[in-house]
Amino acid sequence: MMASIIESGKYKVYVQKVMGRKGQSITLPVSEQDKAQLEAIAREQGMLWGERPNISRLMEAIAHRELLIGRNNGWSETRIKALQQSIQALIDAGHPDSAQIIIQLLLERSELPNLLRSEFERSLNKTLAPWRLEVDQYIRLQTPFQLTYQDAAERSWGFTIRHAKIVSYERRQYLECWCEETEGSRELPELQHNWTLRIDRILDAALSPISGQWRSNLDELEVEIHLLRGLAFAYESKTSDIHNEWLSDRDPPVRRVVRKVSNTFWFFREVFRYGEDCIIVAPEAVKSGFRQKLQLLYEYYGLLEMRS
Repeated sequence: MMASIIESGKYKVYVQKVMGRKGQSITLPVSEQDKAQLEAIAREQGMLWGERPNISRLMEAIAHRELLIGRNNGWSETRIKALQQSIQALIDAGHPDSAQIIIQLLLERSELPNLLRSEFERSLNKTLAPWRLEVDQYIRLQTPFQLTYQDAAERSWGFTIRHAKIVSYERRQYLECWCEETEGSRELPELQHNWTLRIDRILDAALSPISGQWRSNLDELEVEIHLLRGLAFAYESKTSDIHNEWLSDRDPPVRRVVRKVSNTFWFFREVFRYGEDCIIVAPEAVKSGFRQKLQLLYEYYGLLEMRS
């Protein structure tokens, strides 16, 4: 039998090699508390000798990289915020089961701050509102339905819906739907049946299925825009784009994009972000609607008086 001593920091590891045997035995001087922790980990990982936890099997698994060891550092605020947003996005998109799986995984990590841990533990017991689960089912089965609700301002709304989907705009979830009702719509005549309802403003809702056909999509308009200068090169094509091409007869280059639009409100918000690098070319009704918004801006900032 041969023995050697390896020193590492304040600990000494005794490595003993037994002649005629394939393995080595290692003696680690640890406290009873640390031993109990190692045995608990071995038991959690199913590494037993009979019914007792086997620390030797635990060490062997670590050596073979069957168990990975990483530093138990605190996570940055940016990472924690991203995790929270991801979980909320799954819940809002109608996938509470997936959100709870991720929460369970995170709760197994000791990096979580206590406050966030408590929040996640409470979230495990939460589910989507019953009306929202019912809407998800109607959408999945493509079943027309009626929705009646009172928003946060205590206004009553009722819709007969024949197409719907959950969409995200600017970090919020909306129910985008085709409804028989058009009264109160501010959209163009071609898009008046399309409504976008902010989900967090629907506190509760009464729903019921109705007869009739489920529509394949919302009403849509084809809109042409021209992108200039740096935006023409930086633009990333969207799934709603029908055409995306360069106009060869223009100098400097101009990118022509034709897109299907179901809601001019959100389309105009996108165009405003592009500023002077985006021009609405057609149809005239959409171009005129955007021009009216620019007219209001001119009035708000007194630009019309300056020009006169």
